[in-house]
Amino acid sequence: MYLRELTISSDSQIIRRIPFHYGSNLIVDETVGITDLETGNNIGKTTVLALIDYCLGGDAETIYKDSETKKDIVYVKKFLIDKKVMVSLSIKEDLDIVDSKEIIINRNFLSRNKKVMSINGINYTKNKGKDFEKELNILIYGERESEKPSFRQLIAHNIRYKDREIENTLKYLNNFTTLIEYETLFLFMLGLPVLDRSQLNKKIKLEKEYKKRLEKEHSGTEIKFQIEIVKRTIRNLESRKSKLNINENYEQELDELNQLKLRIASISSKISDLNLRKQLLVETEDELQNEVSTLDVKELREIYSTAKKDISGIQSTFEMMVQYHNKMIIEKIRFITQDLPKLEEELNIYNASLKELLAQEKLLVQSISGSDTFQDLEKIISELTHEYEYLGELSNSLKQINDSEKVISNLGDEIELLDGGRFSDEFKNELTEKLLDFNEIFASVSTELYGEQYGITYEVREDSKTKQNFYYFECFNANTSSGKKQGEIICFDIAYILFARKNGIPHLDFLLNDKKELMHGNQLKRVSNFAKTNKIQLIFSILKDKLPTELNNKDHIVLTLSDEDKLFRIEEDNSEL
Repeated sequence: MYLRELTISSDSQIIRRIPFHYGSNLIVDETVGITDLETGNNIGKTTVLALIDYCLGGDAETIYKDSETKKDIVYVKKFLIDKKVMVSLSIKEDLDIVDSKEIIINRNFLSRNKKVMSINGINYTKNKGKDFEKELNILIYGERESEKPSFRQLIAHNIRYKDREIENTLKYLNNFTTLIEYETLFLFMLGLPVLDRSQLNKKIKLEKEYKKRLEKEHSGTEIKFQIEIVKRTIRNLESRKSKLNINENYEQELDELNQLKLRIASISSKISDLNLRKQLLVETEDELQNEVSTLDVKELREIYSTAKKDISGIQSTFEMMVQYHNKMIIEKIRFITQDLPKLEEELNIYNASLKELLAQEKLLVQSISGSDTFQDLEKIISELTHEYEYLGELSNSLKQINDSEKVISNLGDEIELLDGGRFSDEFKNELTEKLLDFNEIFASVSTELYGEQYGITYEVREDSKTKQNFYYFECFNANTSSGKKQGEIICFDIAYILFARKNGIPHLDFLLNDKKELMHGNQLKRVSNFAKTNKIQLIFSILKDKLPTELNNKDHIVLTLSDEDKLFRIEEDNSEL
């Protein structure tokens, strides 16, 4: 799938129409007198990439938030809303075939009933944008059994304009992405079967933490030995009690009291168990609440500004990470605390039952204490009561541990079933064959473009908490030279497009990259020529003074921006800047 055209319009008036073609499609910043410490951030060259990303399910805030301060650029946001700016993106299966499959996406920046998130004329504004992404996923990647990897994860390597994306070849997703999610992503990209087990892994982690707390004082084996000792003690006490001269009613009442004590101990233990689970959830919630950043942003901004003077190229800010981090924490809190109401309800029921049993116990004790033989049996009764209570506590503790082990085992079985022999020799051989195929293409591309041979390798690792195995992928340089990271990344992305074509895997045939002024001019020319020859689209933003002469023409430049002609062509009021 290729980009055909991006259109920005306001009140039906076209502001920009940007056509795309095979090879390099350069967005050039020709600001005069720009220094190494400046990047032309206010011109809009990076915003073009962000707008394409926005049409593919990205966040609107990246369009009107300052990349450094993470504050709204008020006049830009106001312009987008007041002028009812519409962004339209056309994606086509083949640019050379007029009737080939085409996807037309329209998005604006309004809300509620004025919001537009349309695909081929149908608006998908419900379900907080999930329906929109689902439809794009179906149109580009087809129907899939699992929702993982997500659509946004699948297209992430095609769209690199944020720091983490342009600095990491494989670990380019957000900081909260687990290694299990990366495994799922890369297996899918290689055309291998994948099933989502992330939710099961979360459950098994929580259950193992619960079992760890249960066994904090004594292990299950120790409790079994303690139970046998208590039972032996009870048998001895019962034997002593049977030799006493007890009236008929007293024996019956004492037996009822002992049975009542067991029931009380059992319910008390259950209440303790529920309180422990509640405490664990509350503690987890508190820990997550404490992770929500409440730092002095103003003071951090002053520190950041001081650091920026000494370090060039800083694009992300602490506030962006704080904001994203807080969103993720709030979602985790919701997930963790969803069982609290049910726990509270169970606690109320058991506490009411315990209160009733304690009242019955009080009546029985009063009845027994009125017997003439109570004084002789007082010591044995006290010891038996204590031992029965202790036996109930131990039995329930052991049951809790056994139940938790069963839950962990069942979850492990479910994960193993989902894996479907994922770690069998047969699967590993298939994975190795896929990587050999990909690496042949990867090495060929990197040799032609950079004179180095890059590749991908893997190993099976074990998750420290769940003890589940997973595939860990990483890059290597066959020439063991100090190849540039930028080169490795662009070679990987190009190689994957060629690999996906060869193996019939759904994919996008375009790459969006920012900061191409970091790439040497000779490499940029080679990459451009290679992309055109292989019908790959490169949409790069670059400063004009870093642009090689051979690429400084309309065959490669699709948009030129400057201080006098910024992207949105807003009539800026200086008082708003």
